[in-house]
Amino acid sequence: MAGKKFIAAKAKVDEDKLYHPKEATALVKETATAKFDETIEAHFRLSIDTRQADQQVRGSISLPHGTGKTVRVVVFAEGDAAKEAEAAGADVVGSDDLVTKIQGGWFDFDAAVATPDQMAKVGRLGKQLGPRNLMPNPKLGTVTNDVARIVEELKAGRVEYRADKFGIAHVPIGRASFTEQQLLDNYMALLTEILRVKPSSAKGKYIKSISLSATMGPGVKVDSAITKADD
Repeated sequence: MAGKKFIAAKAKVDEDKLYHPKEATALVKETATAKFDETIEAHFRLSIDTRQADQQVRGSISLPHGTGKTVRVVVFAEGDAAKEAEAAGADVVGSDDLVTKIQGGWFDFDAAVATPDQMAKVGRLGKQLGPRNLMPNPKLGTVTNDVARIVEELKAGRVEYRADKFGIAHVPIGRASFTEQQLLDNYMALLTEILRVKPSSAKGKYIKSISLSATMGPGVKVDSAITKADD
């Protein structure tokens, strides 16, 4: 059974209404009533078939105000690149030693970066990192020689997005403690990115629906036709 707080929060939301993004971000903050700082997520239901290679929607974006989450980053690098990663704020930097540590069952991190010359070693961790979506990926910018830049971006709130097998992308856009404007800015930036990466082979209406929700709160439907905050 739903708790009293959830029922009270849900009563504030008109399930048949498509809210303007400004209204939606205000309402999702108002309905986040848990004692902890809830994560606010955007959910994009897309008219794509992710079984088709040319209909994948996946990438990353640096949100204007970050996500409010402390991101733990590990970097597979040696020499100067390792020093640059450490200077940029990477939590753990290593090579064979880091591979061994992860093979031993250590996964106390949120993102992994690797220089190209380390990928032969990192490839041995496919079974451990792949299912957790932690494998460094050149398409996401996490296989790079410019390790300092990517570490700084990840620490600042760069988020990955990926449509699942149902064509839905669930992406954090901040915390309940964010201001309405911060949530709105992050949402609009993410929406612009999702529209930008629309597969050319996607048929029909690309974005079927959008909703926002807090960790413990009800979903708030957003009008997907509104692509600018001042519309």
